[in-house]
Amino acid sequence: MPTISLSLNGKKVTAEVEARTLLVELLRDRLGLTGTHVGCDTSQCGACVVHVDGRSVKSCTMFAVEADGRAVTSIEGLAADGELHPLQAAFRENHALQCGFCTPGMVMSAAELVARRPGAGEAEIRAWLEGNLCRCTGYHNIVRAVQAAAKPARR
Repeated sequence: MPTISLSLNGKKVTAEVEARTLLVELLRDRLGLTGTHVGCDTSQCGACVVHVDGRSVKSCTMFAVEADGRAVTSIEGLAADGELHPLQAAFRENHALQCGFCTPGMVMSAAELVARRPGAGEAEIRAWLEGNLCRCTGYHNIVRAVQAAAKPARR
């Protein structure tokens, strides 16, 4: 079995994995980071989104060996020093979650958008989040949360 090394949420991690192991399986099953969810097994829902080298990736479609030597950030690594990431706080403040199952993937996807396009408008936010499905909220408060989190970045 191959041994891989990666930076996970800012810490070096080494793991022996089968070549067929998905990144989401490594995170959840082997490393105990269960914030990244498996919702569909077909890359449709976006509940498994993490950042790899700063870009949103559906971790159910990436082999763990592909993350070798790369920087991976999961939802657990987004907060810093015990403080919620601005998007996490905005989701809470704007009631942008109900059951919470899609929330980690939504937040991770939105975090890349806010970093790339802090001035994104409603239409751009909705288009960016098309790969993330929510079965509860209707998306209105999710879009409001992303807009609220992006405001400080606009200054």
